[in-house]
Amino acid sequence: MKVIGIVGSPRVGGNTEQLTEEALRILREQDIDTKLVRLAEKKILPCTACGACESEETCTLDDDLLPLYHRVKEADGLILASPVFFGSATPQLKAFMDRAGYISYNNGFTFARKAGGPLVVAGRNGGNFTNTQLMLWFMILGMIVPGSTGWNTALGSAPGDIWEDTEGMDVVRNFAGNLAWLVKKLAQPTV
Repeated sequence: MKVIGIVGSPRVGGNTEQLTEEALRILREQDIDTKLVRLAEKKILPCTACGACESEETCTLDDDLLPLYHRVKEADGLILASPVFFGSATPQLKAFMDRAGYISYNNGFTFARKAGGPLVVAGRNGGNFTNTQLMLWFMILGMIVPGSTGWNTALGSAPGDIWEDTEGMDVVRNFAGNLAWLVKKLAQPTV
């Protein structure tokens, strides 16, 4: 069992990465393999709506999207994490969502029935909208999102601020525990 955490922040080591690492730590404690992917270290171009992926799992753009798409396709679970940028997910994460989502959607819903969910870091505003934006991506692709005790959002501006948001961190830890439970349930053979 494996869960991939994709960090959409352009900053390496910032709050969004720290939040994702904390969620992945909880998953590892439950004997689930994890992999952190930083979009800051990848080249993911925006979709050009060329239609090449409408009949096969391909893309005409030459960047890092297709290898990452296939890693997600092979994983059991996925976390998408973003800081709030002007009330929305980062352009880096949105480019991944648009292109990987379009490929999955047009080729038999390849991400369907995988477990996953969003993580968001907000300075003050935009957390609910960004959380919803990411959540709707999981839903339209037929993925299964476990709940928590609130929205998966931690507050913080300067690197490390999220650790002061004890309520937000508890919500994210609870989400990660529920995600671990769900991944294990989905991996069990059906009778």
